[in-house]
Amino acid sequence: MLILDGCVAVGRWADFLGRASLAAGRVVGRPGWWMRPFYHVLIGGLPLAGVLGLALGLVIWMHTRGVLERTAGAAELLPTFLAVAVLLELAPIGAGLILASRTGASLGAELASMRVSEQIDAIALLGVSPLHRLVGPRVLACVLAAPLLHILIATVALGSGYLAESLLGSTYWLKYQTALLAELHLSEVVAAGCKTIVFGGLIGATGCYIGLNTDHGSEGIGQSATNSVVVCTLLVLLADVLLVGLIQVTIG
Repeated sequence: MLILDGCVAVGRWADFLGRASLAAGRVVGRPGWWMRPFYHVLIGGLPLAGVLGLALGLVIWMHTRGVLERTAGAAELLPTFLAVAVLLELAPIGAGLILASRTGASLGAELASMRVSEQIDAIALLGVSPLHRLVGPRVLACVLAAPLLHILIATVALGSGYLAESLLGSTYWLKYQTALLAELHLSEVVAAGCKTIVFGGLIGATGCYIGLNTDHGSEGIGQSATNSVVVCTLLVLLADVLLVGLIQVTIG
């Protein structure tokens, strides 16, 4: 019985995900609907993205430099290791987890509050589709904001790695840049960045789905926020594994 209930829940979520994706596509031409949620998603995530990028660049530099120096003096490969780790995995997954923790909770609580206060029902009574007016713009905002957070994290991480390395007086920008690009292929970098589009869509739709399906009064608002963070985080991690496997198969 539990397995059957689980399958039904997954089926309903998948159906909502498909309809939410279509709704997001329909509101692209209505910037007045999605600019405000996009602003909140992006601006709210910028401080976390900046701190995460700084921490990634410095921590990877501190951990990796000593190991490479012990490996036949291969410290010159540090920028290459940093670029591969950050651009192909850490920056995309970092952007996804920031959205899952911050925006996922916000969407779950916001729409749960609107459900509890019967604002969703009022919108439907006016002949306006909540999916089209509320869900679509929020999903689109997440889809657009996620790649920008990814770019910020990657830029700050690579920049902080360069600053840390240059303080030792052992590198200069042209040498660092050459090492960064030595083992990277544009197709791999673009494919890794495109993962964040999927993350944004999953987080936006899932947060809205959980919020719209709350049914426990005011207590359910907090529960929806918590459930949204947990489910969105799990979906980001699962999607990351699947997408990396797909990228390896298709691009190699």
